[in-house]
This record gives sequence, C-alpha cells and structure tokens, in this order.
Amino acid sequence: MIRRGLPGGRFKPLNEADIARIDDTVMRVIEEVGFQVNSETAIRHFERAGARVDLDGNLVRVPRKMALALIEQAPSEVLLCGTDEKNDALLGGSRVYTGTGGTALYVFEQATGAKRLASLEDLSRISRLVNGLDNIHVLLLPTYPNDLPVEQVDVNRFFAGLSNTSKHVMGGVYTLEGVDRVIRMAEIIAGSPEQLRRRPIISMIICTISPLKMDKEYGDLIVSIAEKGVPVVCPAEPLCGATSPVTLAGNLVVQVVDSLAGVMLAQIVSPGTPVILGSVASNTDLRDLKYLAGSVEMGLLNAAGAQMAQHYRLPFYATGGMTDSKVLDSQSGYESAITNLLCALAGANFIHDSAGLMEFALTVSFEKYVIDNEILGMVMRAVDGVKVNDDTLAFDLIKEVGPGGNFVTAKHTRKHMRGEHYEPLLSNRDIREEWEAAGGKLTWQRAAEKVKEVLAKHDYSLPVDVRARISAEIEGIVS
Repeated sequence: MIRRGLPGGRFKPLNEADIARIDDTVMRVIEEVGFQVNSETAIRHFERAGARVDLDGNLVRVPRKMALALIEQAPSEVLLCGTDEKNDALLGGSRVYTGTGGTALYVFEQATGAKRLASLEDLSRISRLVNGLDNIHVLLLPTYPNDLPVEQVDVNRFFAGLSNTSKHVMGGVYTLEGVDRVIRMAEIIAGSPEQLRRRPIISMIICTISPLKMDKEYGDLIVSIAEKGVPVVCPAEPLCGATSPVTLAGNLVVQVVDSLAGVMLAQIVSPGTPVILGSVASNTDLRDLKYLAGSVEMGLLNAAGAQMAQHYRLPFYATGGMTDSKVLDSQSGYESAITNLLCALAGANFIHDSAGLMEFALTVSFEKYVIDNEILGMVMRAVDGVKVNDDTLAFDLIKEVGPGGNFVTAKHTRKHMRGEHYEPLLSNRDIREEWEAAGGKLTWQRAAEKVKEVLAKHDYSLPVDVRARISAEIEGIVS
C-alpha cells in the first residue's frame, strides 16, 4: 500500500501561544530590523511596492500590514506535477509528501568504503532509482555533476531528472540563463508554456542567506522565476549559535523572516506566484561550529516550522532524513528516522532531503536511498495513525470468536491485513536460521541488491521526438 499526501499534524512542538509570540517577533523583525537585499532589481521591486528602503545599506523594512497582505496573496496550496498524474503532489494544509534533496558533491560506495566525485551519470541513475521507490514522492535533484562546467549544470541537471522519472522534478539553479533554458525545456516536455503553468512538472529553489540577507544572484533569480510563473521554494538555513541565536525559538524567528523575504518578493513581482515557505534550519556542533544534519534539534525546528507555515497558510518545504554518519551504520538509520518522523507527524508538506544523504549532506549513497525508502514507508504509516470506526473496532468479530479463539482465518483479517500493517520491502523478519541459510546479508547488502533490481526494471524515458527537439533547441545539453 502506497501512502502519500496523508494529513499529519498530530505532533505539535508549539502551542497556540508559542505560535502567536513567534509570529509577533517575526513581524517586528521584518518591520523594525529589516533584511538586506543586494539585488538591485529586487530592491527596486520592494521600493515600488511601498517598503521602506535604505539604499546606502540595501536595507528593506516592510510594514507589518504590507507584509501580511503580501503573504495573504500567496496561494495556500501549490501543485507539483509529475509527467504521470499519479505522481502529482498537492502541497498545503498538513498533507505530507517526501523527496530527495541536497546538492551533494560525492557518492559513497559502502562495498569499498570510499567516496568519489558525483557525475552527471550518477544523477541519471539516482533519478531512475527514485522512480522505482514508491515511498519517495518527489525528485529533488540531489547531486552536483562535477564533470560539467557551471554554465551547463542547470539545464543538464533538470534534463537528467526529467529524462529518467515521471515524478515531479525540483532543483536549485545557478544562473539566469540556466533558468531560461530549464523552463524552455520543461515547456517542450509539457507541450506548451500554458500547459507547463497549468501542470508544473518542475519547480526551483532559491535560498536566502541567514541571517536576514538576500544576495544579488538569488534576488535576481527569484524575480526571474516569479515573472515566469514557475513554482519557487524560498528556504533559509539558519544555524543555532552561528547564523541565528542559539535557542530554537530564536532560530525559528530568523528562519521564518528569511524565507518570508522570498515569499514577499515573489508576490510583489507577480501576485499569486506559487511559492513555498522553506526551512533547512539546524544547529551547529558548538565545539567547532560545523553544520549538523542529523540532530534531533533539526527535526524539532522543522516540525515547528511546519506549524508556522500552517499559521501563515503557506505550503512548507521542510528538511529531515539526513545523517552525519559517514557510513551506512546504526547512526545513519536512527538519525534519518527521527528527523523524518518529527517532520511528518507535524504535517510538513514536503520533506526534502528525506532520502539518500549522509556526511553533513556532502554525500549520497545509492543503498541509502533504498534504506530510507523503507524508513519513509514506516514514517508514512505512522502519519496514517489509528483508524477507529465500527469495522476496525471489530466488536462483532470479537464476540463471534470469543475467549480463547483466534482471528487468523477471519475474513476481517484478510480485509485489513495489508492496509493496517506496513509490509517491509527491505527489512528481514526471518528467524535467525532462515536468515543465515539465505546468506546472512546485512541491510546495506540487501539494499545494494534492491538498487540493481530497480535499475534493471527501469522503463521510463522521454519520447524520442521530445528528446531530439530538446537537444536541437536547448543550448548546452549533453547527450
């Protein structure tokens, strides 16, 4: 049973009074402190809209009433479409979807214990693998192709994704030219510019820089994407004790302000732009201030971030599922599971980085995608919760079976056994003797076999004529 888009929200790290106080502080920062905008195009948009602008320091302060009005203009739901409609994800409310993420530089191979630079071919293979893992709902382009010059990265990353999965493809972008080429390519695949806006098969990520800063390139990119009507994610990555206050509440304030800066700009440029509030908030190892990806605090911050997004009625892009482990060990499993579970139970709409990433988000592992797919199946079962109705309470059946009986052969058991209980695809539940007789394989070894199986069965590709047209019309495509 595939579970996707289920309503979360049972876990609430913030109460209503907490949310109100954080919101008030966020609005005070936006109005009284402001944020730096280093894009001339972006700052002029803020100025024309009525924000208070100090051009000497590129500082933008937005009155509370104006900020709330801009946030209200943003859609409360954003549809992320696959090329196959069964893979559509409607973000909003407390519905939960999961996906890959990161811009990892390396691929780790557990069999050798070594990592290597990621290539464009790795990205194509990961896209094919994710297409066959049902508990991963969205492909967020997870690796950086080190074998390409930067001017070819945007279009080839998206081409690798769109060529190998029917799921929605999301990714970060680096250049204005790259944005134009990616959108033109997506229009060809969708059938027309109008079809792409109606059913967006791509979305783009533009980060703000904590604390309270929008740099020139990302400011220009938000403007360009909003003008073109493509869904845009505006995440921020404040780190406790480094680029935000050390307290989780203080971190939340910075994260929300930073992300809302992007949301407001997108609405000024083009009211109604599909925009997603985003968080990559985490903490630091205070011994050396390095970024931590697998901490329980990251899970708490992103779960609380989901509540703030629900307060503003904005779709939410959360971060969970990563590990700081360097290998596929128990740390890798428990860190990924805890942060994914906290985000999902809080109703985070799209949990990115939920599969495949390790080593402070520097590295991906093919086997970890499969392991995390298993974790996410269990996480989504937890989101599904306990259904209570006359049928599931089963009083009549209990009465019929009576004391000392059993329920093994009951029709009710056959009816509910698959829907009520998660059926693992990777976990081994054999007794020890059976497990040993089958080779006594460890989890990562079974995962490695599953990688080969999924890739061998992969049968998705773009139509030949569409690929040919893209290659002919879009500059920079590597065939």
